[in-house]
Amino acid sequence: MDRATRLKRLKFRAWHRGTKEADYMMGGFYDTGAADWSDAEVNWFEMLLDEEDVDIMGWAIGTIAVPDRWQGPMMDRLKRLDYVSIPQ
Repeated sequence: MDRATRLKRLKFRAWHRGTKEADYMMGGFYDTGAADWSDAEVNWFEMLLDEEDVDIMGWAIGTIAVPDRWQGPMMDRLKRLDYVSIPQ
């Protein structure tokens, strides 16, 4: 699958998680960074989307320890939560 198609699929998955909170977190993270992600970062995000939302949210807000396999620069960016924008 070409990169553009893959990114479109990831955007859909990021914005359709099942809860508004997870949609804003994952969709916002995708929207603010995906255009600049390397192939390795796209792979990381794609695999992260297979995880449970409660785990991802716990890692992001610091209530659950981040497993070794998810630690690194991408998780550090996710944990900033500065990309979440909730419409009024």
